[in-house]
Amino acid sequence: MSQPSWFTEAHQASGSSIGYRVEKLLHAEKTPFQTIEIYQTTDWGNLMVIDGCVMLTSRDNFLYHEMMTHPALFTHARAKRVVIIGGGDCGTLREVLKHEEVEHAAQVEIDERVTRLAEQYFPELCESNHDPRAELLFIDGIKYMAEAEPESLDLIIVDSTDPVGPAEGLFNAAFYTSCHKALRHGGILVQQSESPLAHLELIKSMRAAMRTAGFSAVKTLPFPQPCYPTGWWSCTMARKGGDLAGFRERGALSKNFSTRYYNADVHKGALALPEFMREALGE
Repeated sequence: MSQPSWFTEAHQASGSSIGYRVEKLLHAEKTPFQTIEIYQTTDWGNLMVIDGCVMLTSRDNFLYHEMMTHPALFTHARAKRVVIIGGGDCGTLREVLKHEEVEHAAQVEIDERVTRLAEQYFPELCESNHDPRAELLFIDGIKYMAEAEPESLDLIIVDSTDPVGPAEGLFNAAFYTSCHKALRHGGILVQQSESPLAHLELIKSMRAAMRTAGFSAVKTLPFPQPCYPTGWWSCTMARKGGDLAGFRERGALSKNFSTRYYNADVHKGALALPEFMREALGE
């Protein structure tokens, strides 16, 4: 690319697209699992694309990574053992390890190349990769959870791609049952749950499957995410025993680490669903 061009992702389900002006292709490769491309953009830093779908940009990934982690960690009383399924760019791992109470965080990513390319092109996301509490595992997350020791975990974060290809098996009752078994009482599962505008039926089916797996409470939190279809995304939390009505607001107010989006007021706001979501989800 000698002149700035555009990378555009068309999203058929919503009849829309999102594009970025790019200066050059920095890297492209086909792994045993997927095709990964890294672009340098003119305004959004580096851009990672997997199988033609935008995964993250340098400029706005903090929205996703902070909302996938801090609401759940400030809802749990004291999460000591955390597992991240997926999350190969390591941004979720970095946010998890900002919490001093976390004693061990395992990142289970099936494709090691995602992490190695993140280390090269998104080094700011990989600052905690060598934290002694971190463990990087490049194995199948579905198999890992099926074999996890019962009641050994406090928090499971499913930081996956869309429910196709390697991630398809992360969106069903069988996988959620494995997660439920591995969590201690009061433990929380949180999973990225796509766009409320474009994927509301998927969110409903996820929540139903989580209930079927035995989770006592389910809550979906929407948040902005410019680089994903419709520009609006969500995560869904499920709890094993107890509810999800509140969180440790005092802890969130006095947190001893920096965030760019998450704070106690944002957390409270995310718990208040728009009317169309309340009606569709029965809240």
